[in-house]
Amino acid sequence: MPSAPKKLILASRSPRRSELLRSLGLEFEVSPSHVEETTDPALTPEQNARNTARDKARRVARQHPGTYVLGADTMVVLGREIIGQPADAEDACRILLKLAGKRHRVVTGVVLITPDGEEHETTVASTVAIQSVSREEIRSYVATGEPLDKAGAYAIQGKGSFLVESWEGSKSNIIGLPLEALTALFRQAGFPLPPQIESPADERSA
Repeated sequence: MPSAPKKLILASRSPRRSELLRSLGLEFEVSPSHVEETTDPALTPEQNARNTARDKARRVARQHPGTYVLGADTMVVLGREIIGQPADAEDACRILLKLAGKRHRVVTGVVLITPDGEEHETTVASTVAIQSVSREEIRSYVATGEPLDKAGAYAIQGKGSFLVESWEGSKSNIIGLPLEALTALFRQAGFPLPPQIESPADERSA
């Protein structure tokens, strides 16, 4: 008699990550890790993102043994500065004023832990150019509330799309979960994927 398929648990409370994972047609449960997101200035953004994703996945894997656990961490990088989620509306305005008229990188670390405890990981980076916008436009956008729980204080897939002049790389990575790289990670880890998502399409630039 075949064994029951192992559960997949998303170690994140991000609704964007849940939406992206659902777009692959996967069934999963959500179990936020509650890991404090810290960075080490001696490490690269890629290393920091991967380390935090690993911490999230490991904490949840300890709580749910015998399952697949997916952890992810996304950060916005402007020059050498790592920009996280805004503390409040004023902080969101400050971040967007800093990003306006410049290009920045969006880096996501992804770690998948198997039921046997094996760890598979990857890091993906995309580039976003933000338009030069006025303080009034930024304040109007921040007043919608959309930026307040997002790294970099904007949503490329939402009302914040007007801020984006162009982008390069994986769009789903900018939203919070790089689907092409994630699918490759699932295959590498032996996770059973539905046939229709063996090679998911991902917008690459605009």
